[in-house]
Amino acid sequence: MRVIYPLNIKNEFVFNSSARDFSVEEIPLYEFSGEGEHLILKVRKKEMTTWEMLDVFSTRLGIRRRDIGYAGLKDKHAMTIQHISIMAIHEEKLKAFSHEKIKILSSVRHNNKIRVGHLKGNRFKIRLKKVLGVQKDKLDSVLKWIKANGVPNYFGNQRFGTDGNNWEDGKKLLSGELKMRDRKKKEFLMGSYQSYLFNKWLSRRMELNLLLEKFSERETEQVMGLPEGSLKGTKAQPNFFKLVEGDVMMHYPYGRLFNVENLEEEAKRFANKDIAPAGLLAGKKAKVSLATAGILETPFVEELSLHGTRRYAWVQVTELSKTYVEEKAHYELSFVLPKGCYATNVLDVLRGG
Repeated sequence: MRVIYPLNIKNEFVFNSSARDFSVEEIPLYEFSGEGEHLILKVRKKEMTTWEMLDVFSTRLGIRRRDIGYAGLKDKHAMTIQHISIMAIHEEKLKAFSHEKIKILSSVRHNNKIRVGHLKGNRFKIRLKKVLGVQKDKLDSVLKWIKANGVPNYFGNQRFGTDGNNWEDGKKLLSGELKMRDRKKKEFLMGSYQSYLFNKWLSRRMELNLLLEKFSERETEQVMGLPEGSLKGTKAQPNFFKLVEGDVMMHYPYGRLFNVENLEEEAKRFANKDIAPAGLLAGKKAKVSLATAGILETPFVEELSLHGTRRYAWVQVTELSKTYVEEKAHYELSFVLPKGCYATNVLDVLRGG
């Protein structure tokens, strides 16, 4: 279950996840040097996964897929632009490269292979259709809220497979109930279970936020089963996402982890976008929440044979712009999200849940 709707506004529109209406462009972590033994390719693909694209390059160039560097996996049902790296000794073979779903836009030399995570974020362009009259004004209002506040950082549905139950196999793999030889698929499925627990925790915290919008701190404590006084100082916070004592925070958009001690002070820093709450990806050596935050997190903490870490629970949407094409009833959006974040979270808030 994903609890989203921070605003009491319901919007109706049509969105097709296709190359015509959805594009994603990777924003590199650093400038490429222009020299070195690696070749960085800026590649545009459509209607294929990143793995499928890498397989094409692997076959055409006669190299192993694992020798091709990439920063992140991109949507299949979209027009996507990303960077991959190969050894520059294969440059000559690229002159004859041609594929109906792949286009090499540019190439540049660099000193090292691209690694997973080597990106700042992604720029999304989305076309919403059948946006008529009052719906356009409603979308304008919600976009203004998103620009000021941000969005919850749920893992997207693609993390859980077509039927949404990848996490069940991941749980079985972690318990030893299921065996699998394919290492990459095994890691993906186990990570899916981590993501499932994170989303469940985030939905719980979103429930808390929504309750505090409507009820007193004491009433919310009673509904959430929390000790009396554990939510003191939460309702008055300027943010929609309310911090509680013991929350794990992370400097935004990069930085170290720490636990909330001075609730009022950290809420101000969160409002200023200096820091953000970080939810748990259960596993070894993960920093834990304390006090009230620990009580809320405990149901989603499991001893897993995976590396544990924290993930931003709330993210900012930057470089946000929109164009309304009245004659076509199209509402076109462009925005940037940090790496690992899903455009569906923006769409869900725009819809109202």
